[in-house]
Amino acid sequence: MTLNALILAADSALRTLCAEPRASRPTPVAESASLEMSEAERRESGALMRVNHVGEVCAQALYTGQALACKDPALRAQLAEASREETDHLAWTQQRLRELKDRPSLLNPLWYAGSFVIGYAAGKLGGDKVSLGFVVETERQVEAHLQSHMDRLPAADTASRAIVAQMKADEMAHAQMALKAGAVELPAPIKSLMQVAAKLMTRVAHRV
Repeated sequence: MTLNALILAADSALRTLCAEPRASRPTPVAESASLEMSEAERRESGALMRVNHVGEVCAQALYTGQALACKDPALRAQLAEASREETDHLAWTQQRLRELKDRPSLLNPLWYAGSFVIGYAAGKLGGDKVSLGFVVETERQVEAHLQSHMDRLPAADTASRAIVAQMKADEMAHAQMALKAGAVELPAPIKSLMQVAAKLMTRVAHRV
């Protein structure tokens, strides 16, 4: 691990947690305008989009940690490209939170630190193919999580739905990228542990 790599990792953390994220793509727009929402619906949309924002904070940390441990320059470039798409998601969800008059999770630094350690450990201890397997399983679980949010978002909130739909499509593409790059299937106990950790994160982030 070089000093330059450590500086880039620290820069990624600061940009994710402290700077205004800038999307390279326009925010997805719904085919029909959002309708008037009740206060309860607005709060529910805000809580769900906060959880989605946390997911993108974690994605930045995971990809940064994995890229730092990656030995293959070509694979590192692929991870960096996926991270750039996740930056779009980070910007979109943050913008939507403002529109809903809600806030990001107060625990984002904790979520970032934990995800970075997991991403780095997956790449360093398991190697590139295990790290890619981690990407596949993470994106599969995120895809299912986003689908559940599509089911829970108020019908009137078409703006949030458009964002979540595009995020879901991107996550599926990231999983396919990792599979083509040679990902290995993770053991069932690891998958179960990831699911437990994800459920804990979503429950906490829904409120805090």
